[in-house]
Amino acid sequence: MARMTARRALFAVPVLLAVTFGVFAVAAASPFDPVKAYAGNAGLTASQETLDQLRANLGVDQPLVTRWWEWLSHAVTGDLGDSAVLRQPVAQVIGERLGWSVLLAAVAFGVAIVLGTVLGVLAARRQGGWFDRGVSSLAYTLEAAPPFWLGLLAMWLFALKLGVLPAGGLTDTGSATVTFEQVARHLVLPAAVLAISQIPWFVLYVRQGVADALEEDPVRGARARGLAARTVLLGHALRSGLLPVLTLIGSRVPELITGALLVETVFSWPGIAAATVQAATSVDFPLLAALTVLATIAVLLGNLLSDLLYGLADPRVGFDG
Repeated sequence: MARMTARRALFAVPVLLAVTFGVFAVAAASPFDPVKAYAGNAGLTASQETLDQLRANLGVDQPLVTRWWEWLSHAVTGDLGDSAVLRQPVAQVIGERLGWSVLLAAVAFGVAIVLGTVLGVLAARRQGGWFDRGVSSLAYTLEAAPPFWLGLLAMWLFALKLGVLPAGGLTDTGSATVTFEQVARHLVLPAAVLAISQIPWFVLYVRQGVADALEEDPVRGARARGLAARTVLLGHALRSGLLPVLTLIGSRVPELITGALLVETVFSWPGIAAATVQAATSVDFPLLAALTVLATIAVLLGNLLSDLLYGLADPRVGFDG
C-alpha cells in the first residue's frame, strides 16, 4: 500500500503541473477580460491608461508562462495569491467554503453508496421480478436526469408546494447564528438531490455484480451444500459482486464534484460553487488555478482509494498498480 501510494504521489506531480498550466492557457485564451471584471462598472468609464495600469498591477500583462511560473513558485510555499474578484486571499476563500462543500459531498456520497448497494442487492436477488424491473427502470431514468433539474424539481415540491423543507441557504432567513439543527434541515434537499444523481450507478453496478456472482461455481457450491439463501447472498455473492463497485467509487468522484457544483448553485449552498463560477467568468487566475488543483487532487485521491479498497478486498490483485 505504501509503495502504491508513493508511486501515485510521484505521478500526481506532473499531472498537477500540466493541469495548472492548462488552466492558465485556457484562461489566457478566454474572451473575458479580468481587468474589466475586477474594475466592475468603474471600468466602463475608466481611461485606457488607467486600465493598462490596473492590468500591470494584476500581473495579467505578463506572458502566459511567466504568470504560470510566478503563481506556481508562490503556491509551493503555501501562498496561493489573492482573488482579484473576491478581494480576498485565495486560501481564505477556499477555507471559508471548502468545509461546506465537503460536508455536502460526503453525506450525499455516503447515502448513494449505502442505498445503491441495498437496492442493487435486492434487485439481483430476484432477477426479472417486479422489484428488479422497477428499480432498474428508475435507475436508468435517473441516470439521464441532470442534477440541476432534479434540484429544481425537489425545491418546487418540498419547499414551495409542501413547505416542509427550506429552499436553500445554510440557515434560516434572519438567523444570526449557525446551528446544527438549521444546517441539518437545509442540508436535506441538496444532499438528497446529489445522492439521487449518484445512486443509479451504484444500483446498476451492484445488481450486475451480484447477479454474476450468483452464477459462479463457488456460490453455486455453497447453495448446493444447503446454506441459507441469505448466507449465500450476503456471505458469498455480495463480497464478490462488490469488487467492481470499489473501482466505481473512484471514477464517480469527477461526476460528484460536477454535480455538487450544480446542486450548490441551485440551493445557494455556501460551498465553492459560487467561487468557481466567479473565478471562471472573471478569469481570476489564482483562484481558478487553486480550485482546479483542488478538484484534480480529489479525483486522484478517489482513484487511489478505490484501488486500495480493491486490493484489500481481493488479495489476488495486490497493490502493484
